[in-house]
Amino acid sequence: MSEDVLVPGGRDVRGTLDTPDGEATACVVACPPHPQYGGRRTDARLRALSDALVAEGVACLRFDYGDWDEGHGERTDVRQACRWARDRFGEDRVGLFGYSFGGAVALLAAAADGADGRPLRAVVALAPAVGVTGGIRRSVDEALADIAAPVRVVYGSRDTTADWEPVVERARELGVDTVEMSADHHFVGQADKAAGHAAEFLLTHL
Repeated sequence: MSEDVLVPGGRDVRGTLDTPDGEATACVVACPPHPQYGGRRTDARLRALSDALVAEGVACLRFDYGDWDEGHGERTDVRQACRWARDRFGEDRVGLFGYSFGGAVALLAAAADGADGRPLRAVVALAPAVGVTGGIRRSVDEALADIAAPVRVVYGSRDTTADWEPVVERARELGVDTVEMSADHHFVGQADKAAGHAAEFLLTHL
């Protein structure tokens, strides 16, 4: 079952909430890739994750960012979406996922100030780059140390699109869970497998 959602806040953020037939036990907020390169909530990797979560009784909020804001507004969108999910599913029942640009923004939003200033149950970043854009000067690898929730980073060893190496290196230094796949940045033919790695970790902590 799916329903349209308008995420409250100062920006026009719209999403799709996918829910199981019964009552959902928790919710994962899913952040799409770069909006200037066609990143939307309909992304195949986000849909694959949602399918895996819903099959296990967990809802998934896939959303579109508001107007492009150099990463700054997009990070706010993540925090507002997490706030909406908490109001709907409970204070301690929200996880966070992001792919590519969405993975970087998700990690930044989950750091020290947190997604909505409150800790998450778990965070998974799929193919995150080390930086976002000029709107956020902090690098993603620096933010990792300030995330209170359990984190998993999934990346493709054949990814030549994103600058993921510094993120993975820092994750390993911090003892953050990492999963390497023999894949490119887009996980061509492996979207379900990548989503499975993300869902497994999120479901363990939700």
